[in-house]
Amino acid sequence: MHSLWGAAHALEKRFEDALGKVGLSSPKFSALTHLAQAGEPLSLSQCAERMTCVRSNITQLMDRLEADGLVQRLEDPADRRAVRAALTSLGVQRQAAGAQEVEKVQKEFAKMLSGIDQAALKRALEAIK
Repeated sequence: MHSLWGAAHALEKRFEDALGKVGLSSPKFSALTHLAQAGEPLSLSQCAERMTCVRSNITQLMDRLEADGLVQRLEDPADRRAVRAALTSLGVQRQAAGAQEVEKVQKEFAKMLSGIDQAALKRALEAIK
């Protein structure tokens, strides 16, 4: 249990350090990625649903992303009370840079585990869920 916990923390730190190189955190990168994958502005409720968090957290996260110039809030043409979040061009660039950093960490991780039975590892990790 301690080994698994330690490995999870080490991997999380590697991801955070990698994303930090491009000025992102995991929550910021996740939000930008969801917006990029959607291909269109999303309501804050949709963002919260996709990121599986409460709306108040999304509001605070969008505040930070907007302050960083990575997203902009837009009025919803169908509902004047609703607000949508859209990536700015800087947000698109930063998300792409974050994705490259994440890919590097994933490749390093795969290299570290190259001698291990991947199917057995997957089964063991799935059993924990």
